Amino acid sequence: MQPNLRSEVIKSIRRRVDPEEYRAIRKLWIAHSIAEDAHDIPGLMATLTEDCTYTVVNSGTSWHGKAGATQFYQSLLTAFPDVHFDLQYIVIGPQGVFEEALATGMYQAQWLNLPAATGQRLEFAVTILFPWDPKQSLFTGERICIFIK
Repeated sequence: MQPNLRSEVIKSIRRRVDPEEYRAIRKLWIAHSIAEDAHDIPGLMATLTEDCTYTVVNSGTSWHGKAGATQFYQSLLTAFPDVHFDLQYIVIGPQGVFEEALATGMYQAQWLNLPAATGQRLEFAVTILFPWDPKQSLFTGERICIFIK
């Protein structure tokens, strides 16, 4: 582990939970989820810092800034126009939000390093970390792991 990353992790672990901040994180995650369900990209961007980063951890693919996050969502929604996320678990804390969901949708166009699009329903599990920026009260992006069944 990189030395500077280790010190950031230690600081993150030691962060105290503030009830007001917890409510703000939860409220923003709800806004993000509603926007995602509605395919509302401007609504999604309103929950993110300008310098946000979207990373699919298992492929190492990243998108940077709101332009990159928009590209991520446009490609996801093109590949899965009817994507639905069924929340399985969620943890909210001062570091942000961590969730596990089951995603389903008709696989219409190539996405990431998944097998070629089939036009058939695809089901996959995702875990997503939404890191929280306490100074801006926004998420700094998403760290996503995808598990194809």
